[in-house]
Amino acid sequence: MGVSFRLRGVDDTRDARILAVATLEEPTRRRLYDHVVRQTAAVTRDEAATALGLPRATAAFHLDRLADEGLLDVVFERRTGRSGPGAGRPSKLYRRSDWHVEVSLPEHRYDLAGRLLAAAIEDAEDSGESPREALDRRARQLGNELAAAARTGAENSPEVVMRVLEAHGFEPRADEDAILLGNCPFHTLAQQHTDLVCAMNLCLLDGVLAGLDATQLQANLKPEPGQCCVRIEPVGTSA
Repeated sequence: MGVSFRLRGVDDTRDARILAVATLEEPTRRRLYDHVVRQTAAVTRDEAATALGLPRATAAFHLDRLADEGLLDVVFERRTGRSGPGAGRPSKLYRRSDWHVEVSLPEHRYDLAGRLLAAAIEDAEDSGESPREALDRRARQLGNELAAAARTGAENSPEVVMRVLEAHGFEPRADEDAILLGNCPFHTLAQQHTDLVCAMNLCLLDGVLAGLDATQLQANLKPEPGQCCVRIEPVGTSA
């Protein structure tokens, strides 16, 4: 049996996802990735090099680069089936990783929306709560979790608010005492299901502000063309 691992922990930040996709721009590297993906089992450097007519060193270099970027997993196996002393060193093999890489410009986070909607449906079925109430509650809870993951205890809350919003695709921009959100991470869904998605978005950002103890700020629904439907404003600003 083989032992599988990634050469480094997968960094799922936007920069890491863009870099991973950019790695495939190199034609030989992309051919090797496509070859590995098409196989039913992990492949060795020699097998990949032979299949594509490449020098072994070239195949090894590009396969390791793909593994470094999290696109391939590395597996060590003894192809002879033998084990114990005298069995020889395990071979190094490669297979597609289970990391799903999505990049969009501007950034969209339909994964977050999908998680919230699925959880809300399950909660509603289990508790009898309305799907809309379950979605609002789940969105606030997720906002709290995003805030907790970002807090360091050293920064003031507006700085952390901006960082959380930036990390999740909202493209925050300072507008005097308020924060304008230049992008909706749920744009297509919001176009088709405006009331539902905008209410979810508002609850999500309420949760972020509450989780960061940003008591001087509030999230208001103020849709504007080309912007997110929510605007972060000083407390007391009319919604």
